[in-house]
Amino acid sequence: MVAPLLPDYAKIATPKSWAASLLWREKMDQEISSQIKTIEVMVVDYSLDLVGAIAILVIGWIVAGWIKLAVSKALSRLPRSDATVTRALSAVARYLVLAMVIVAVLAQFGVQTASILAVLGTAGLAVGLALQGTLSNVAAGFMLLILRPFRIGDYIDAEGVAGTVEEIGLFSTEFVTFDGLYLVVPNNQIWTKAIINYSRLPTRRLDLGVGVAYDDDIDKALSVLMDLLTGDERVLQDPEPQVMVAELADSSVNLNLRCWTKTDDYWGLQFDLNKLAKERVEAAGCTIPFPQRDIHVIGGAAQAAA
Repeated sequence: MVAPLLPDYAKIATPKSWAASLLWREKMDQEISSQIKTIEVMVVDYSLDLVGAIAILVIGWIVAGWIKLAVSKALSRLPRSDATVTRALSAVARYLVLAMVIVAVLAQFGVQTASILAVLGTAGLAVGLALQGTLSNVAAGFMLLILRPFRIGDYIDAEGVAGTVEEIGLFSTEFVTFDGLYLVVPNNQIWTKAIINYSRLPTRRLDLGVGVAYDDDIDKALSVLMDLLTGDERVLQDPEPQVMVAELADSSVNLNLRCWTKTDDYWGLQFDLNKLAKERVEAAGCTIPFPQRDIHVIGGAAQAAA
C-alpha cells in the first residue's frame, strides 16, 4: 500500500522555520528601505545638478551676449575700426564663452574636463576629415577677414557673384543684389575667385561713346561735349576730362567722353551724360546716325528692259 504524498505540517510549522522567515522578511525590508533612500539621495543630487546646469547655461548665454556687445563697442571705439572685423571678432568671442559654458555644464554632472578635451580633440579630428569643404570655408573666411579685399557695404563682383556685402561670417558671406535679392555664398567660392571691388577706391573713370554723322562738324561736336563735361560739378578736373575721336565706324564717327568722378556719383553722372550728350549734339546741328547700308543692284536696269 502506497502512502499518500501529503506535506508534513508538523515539521513545517515549527518555531524555528517561522523565525527564519521573519528574519528574511526583515532583511528584505531593510534592503528595500536602503535602496529607496539611495534613490532619494540620487534624485536630490541630480536635481540639484540639473538646476545648477540650467542656471549655468542661462547665465552663460546672457554673459556671452554681453561679451559680444562689449567687444563690438570696444572695437568700434578704435580710430581705425572696421565693421567687418568688429562683427567677426565679437562673434568669435561669443562662441568662445559658449564653449566654456558647455564645458562647465558637463562638469556640473561630474564629467571630467580632461575627458571632455580628449573627446573634443578626437571628435574634432573626425569632423575635420569629414567636413573638409566646410573647414575650407572657415579658412577662407579668416583670410577674407585678415586681408580684407572688401568690407561691409562694398559692391563687389567675384566672377558672377555680385552684390553689396551685408555680412562676412566664418562659413559664408551675405549679399544683397542690385535688384534687392538676398544672396548667401560659401566663403571658399569667393576667396578662390578674382574679386572686383567697385566701392574700394574713392574715384572711378567714366567712358561714354557718342556717334555723329560723317557730314557733321566734328570740331563743333567735340567742343560741345567738352563744355558738357567741364560744366558738370560732379566731373573731377584732376585728371582733366577728355573728348576724343575714338573710331571711324561704318555709319558714324564715334566720339568718346572720358572723365573721372567720385564713386558715389558714377551711375547718376553716366545716366545724365547720356541724356545731355544727345540734347547738346543735336542742338549744335549735329546728328546721331543709326546704322544703315546702301545696296547697289548691278545689272538691274538691263534685266528690267529685257
